[in-house]
Amino acid sequence: MSEKYDHKVKTLDELREILGPWPRARKVILCHGVFDVVHPGHLRHLLYAKGKADILVASLTADRHISKGLYRPHVPQELRALNLAAFEFVDYVIIDPEAKPLRTLDRLQPDFYAKGYEYVSGGLPPKTQEEVELVQGYGGEVIFTPGDHVLSSSRLIDLQPPSLKYDKLLTLMDGERLTFDDLRGTLERLRGLRVHVVGDTIVDSYTQTAMIGGQTKTPTVSVLYQGREDFVGGAGIVAKHLRAAGAEVVFSTVLGDDALKDFVLEDLAGAGVRCQPIVDATRPTTQKNAIVAGGYRLLKIDTLDNRSISDEIVERLVRTIRTEPADAVVFSDFRHGVFNRRTIPFLTGAIADGVFKVADSQVASRWGNITEFQGFDLITPNEREARFALGDQDSGIRPLASEIYDTARCRMLILKLGEKGVLTCRNPNHEAIDSFFVVDSFVDRVVDAVGAGDALLAYATLSMLASGSTVVASILGSMAAALECEVDGNHPITPAGLLARIDTVENACQFRS
Repeated sequence: MSEKYDHKVKTLDELREILGPWPRARKVILCHGVFDVVHPGHLRHLLYAKGKADILVASLTADRHISKGLYRPHVPQELRALNLAAFEFVDYVIIDPEAKPLRTLDRLQPDFYAKGYEYVSGGLPPKTQEEVELVQGYGGEVIFTPGDHVLSSSRLIDLQPPSLKYDKLLTLMDGERLTFDDLRGTLERLRGLRVHVVGDTIVDSYTQTAMIGGQTKTPTVSVLYQGREDFVGGAGIVAKHLRAAGAEVVFSTVLGDDALKDFVLEDLAGAGVRCQPIVDATRPTTQKNAIVAGGYRLLKIDTLDNRSISDEIVERLVRTIRTEPADAVVFSDFRHGVFNRRTIPFLTGAIADGVFKVADSQVASRWGNITEFQGFDLITPNEREARFALGDQDSGIRPLASEIYDTARCRMLILKLGEKGVLTCRNPNHEAIDSFFVVDSFVDRVVDAVGAGDALLAYATLSMLASGSTVVASILGSMAAALECEVDGNHPITPAGLLARIDTVENACQFRS
């Protein structure tokens, strides 16, 4: 559908060439705003403006500069532009890459600049006064649309955020000239890629119980033991996801000298992962045991030792990283001894030039810092981890992503936003129109969100190697995360599962269009 309207969406330079210099025979009027949700007030404003000139140009604020609410805008700039272009009375639409419309006004020099009545009813705000002076300076005129009832986009969004995930996905894919067959084709090219995973192994255990009752004299819960199921997690499940996708995987990790070590090695061998374990008899194999009753997690019992690994172990890991041939090296950091401020420079320095470098530092119960992994090709923190790394509780998502991107000096950032999906930053010029994009979550029903980030990390890494497309990597990574959320425990995600999810999403998109 977008091809019917996208001819109206222009860059500032294109539109300046079309309109020509001021003064013109045909009068031009410009309206500027966010237009996150277009409502009747917007329509009255635009229709009134169109009645004052021959050509109506709608200019909208780029995603980067929208600061109302942590997760605004809900509708990405490309889709907001198409929404406006779909109106017959709107002649042209531009996405303003700057925080203020001053450069747009100066370059286009419209005959009229239309503002809403709210900008003049209580006296001109300083920003509006600046715009008025610029327009009047070249001989243009600022007009204010009548002050009849205008609904607020922010109030509408606060009542019910718009559900536009398929519209947003199609707009993103159209803008990159991608099809669903491109996603399928990328999955076919994952087989045979060589990945070396380095990180902390965790055994995630689920002890199933039934509630019996409680003690009468003490606040003690009594449960009946029904069994325990163990899963290889942490960096181990990252390795299993990669292998399930078809990659040739080497896994370097540190294990204790205990029964869980044997479980881990047997499980990884059965999955086809070639493990290079370093056994440290002074520490246990990390285990996190959730006590579950009636579907509720009553308690988690951790068996671990978070001391930093020794210099000898660091040297052994460094040798392995240097000698194992790989297309990508993935550092999967859970802060259980392998990675810290002392070890990271040595381990990072061992990666050969030209190898795709990926890092994820999870801080669910530890203190990690994703920005310690400097100059990586891809990093995938979640929002909490990003805020922790920067000591930033307040910034909106896009400024937060910009700061993490710049501080880590990475080439691509996938910021995980839980149920809201992911925000990808791929350009050091954060003012650029295409610097950011959002992929909404593909989850149908959350059963167990633990491990979703590991699935995303694996498939985003392989997709970047296979396609080189940040959009393909973000979409397939997000789909893998969704599939992991829909099962209990850590289960490797397969291409077959992803192909089925691609079919489901494509059918939903076709229904929407």
